[in-house]
Amino acid sequence: MAEAHLSNTEVPDRGGSFLFQPVGARPFMTPEKFTSDQRQFFRTGGEFTRVEVVEKRDRFVDHDYGLLRDLIGKAGELGLLGVDVPEEYGGLGLDKVTSMLVAESQAGDGSWATTFGAHTGIGTLPIVFFGTPAQKAKYLPDLAAGRKVAAYALSEAGSGSDALGAKTTARLAPDGKHYVVNGGKMWITNGGFADVYVVFLKVDGGGFTAFIVERGTPGFSTGREEHKLGLRGSSTTPLIFEDALVPVENVLGEIGKGHKIAFNILNVGRLKLAAFSSGGMKWSLRTGTAYAAQRKQFGKAIAEFGLVREKLARAAANTYAVESMTYRAAGAIDDAIGDRSDAAHVMASIEEYAVEASIMKITGSEWMFSLIDEMLQIHGGNGFVTDYPVERAYRDNRVNRIFEGTNEINRLLIPGMIFKRAMRGQMPLMEAVSRLDEELADPKFFPAPMGRLAAERRGAEMAKREFIFAARWAATLGPALEQRQEVLAALADCAIEVYAMDSILGRTLATDDRPELRDALCRFFCAESRERAIDRARTALCAVLPAGEVEAQLEQLSRLHRYTPVNIMEAREGIVPSVLDTGGYPIAW
Repeated sequence: MAEAHLSNTEVPDRGGSFLFQPVGARPFMTPEKFTSDQRQFFRTGGEFTRVEVVEKRDRFVDHDYGLLRDLIGKAGELGLLGVDVPEEYGGLGLDKVTSMLVAESQAGDGSWATTFGAHTGIGTLPIVFFGTPAQKAKYLPDLAAGRKVAAYALSEAGSGSDALGAKTTARLAPDGKHYVVNGGKMWITNGGFADVYVVFLKVDGGGFTAFIVERGTPGFSTGREEHKLGLRGSSTTPLIFEDALVPVENVLGEIGKGHKIAFNILNVGRLKLAAFSSGGMKWSLRTGTAYAAQRKQFGKAIAEFGLVREKLARAAANTYAVESMTYRAAGAIDDAIGDRSDAAHVMASIEEYAVEASIMKITGSEWMFSLIDEMLQIHGGNGFVTDYPVERAYRDNRVNRIFEGTNEINRLLIPGMIFKRAMRGQMPLMEAVSRLDEELADPKFFPAPMGRLAAERRGAEMAKREFIFAARWAATLGPALEQRQEVLAALADCAIEVYAMDSILGRTLATDDRPELRDALCRFFCAESRERAIDRARTALCAVLPAGEVEAQLEQLSRLHRYTPVNIMEAREGIVPSVLDTGGYPIAW
């Protein structure tokens, strides 16, 4: 039987379209397609991290700014800082896949990855995308070379997730040449030693606007270093403005349009956090695998015990999923950018995949932390002491659920963007609802995949329908849905599982290398993912349906889900021998 489409018409390949296309409907970027140049950038970055960063990271906790600046300078010499900077301003102007690979290569230490990411991403990119030619010429060459360090200042003590509620103000000085700035910013990465700060202020108490502020500006100073749970080797300080005089030519973008800069740059930050997470997951899996292989209890290595092997299998499967999703999204953005390099087009291409950016931010931060938690568990008591690096990783990675917009905010954004695009006619949600009604009326129209990974493919196809079914009922709330965060979060989680399964299956079905291992990774991942998807769809329905309709609609929803028995021991044993043989993540590219 042919597989049914969720839409009667061809769905354009754009952000969120994975919800309406059959698994494998279109090819997408995977690590197996990386070019030799992209692989070389990754190797160069990885070698730099191993030789220059990891060997010196014990000095980070003392806030050795000189060392951090030296490392940034060396990274600049290798070209690692200029991947996203246009060639005419001293950078390399490369694709987003390469940019993500460079980010992943720096994940060997959380403090360094944060320092590096704040500089190359949210610190530099606002000037790349929104700066005037004069601003770009003044700042970008030094930032790309590592001669100067960048930072990004959005949050305040009273405005974290509510960024537009900022209180720091800028008023035009009587001379007409400066803005007088008063207020403060909080939790600024690289705050203690950056040279260039992108700061968001309220102009004349109203217009939310971005400014470029330089170290040494009269009236501008940085506060003391924050004492943090993790990332103790990165600099995190408040910024203080006391009648600070910022030149009018340092306005970045348009007055009153700072939100466009803030939120679009956060999309890039979310994607790059996923790349850092992919690298961090691989690093942590290596530490857990090495420990499990050498640690003996009851006369044998703990890697021989079933529950330890299950942890290793799940870690490998989740890493495979995050890696697949991350580079799929980066490749889609590169395809959207095409041959055009103008900043407005590039920014619009990134914004197109804002749904995927939020998905990647959530999965990268949560699945990495879960993986590290399991690797710490494998270490037992040794994982709780500072002698073993997994303890540092555990502390360092907790903040990722707060960075780049909290995961709660991102969960609200995912369905919010989907509904808004559907209302504009940019997503065929209503058409998919009508098609689903037809399928429920006559189940012969349900997809019935055959062959390789048939059960997993069917599970992914039906999870898309589960999202659509729940979204249809959620939409009946109308404008009140915006205030029903528990419903939005449940829909977001369902969409997350759909994107994960769609990506891991699409990659695997398009790859002939080591099919037995890849199929095992898919089976293990999808067995858990499809159960999470149906659970969250049920949660959304129960939250929106009148009491008298709940059972009937849950019965309808249940027709979209078929429990597929999975022998967890058999699934894990298709993965763990390869993990132990390679000493970690078993997929090489």
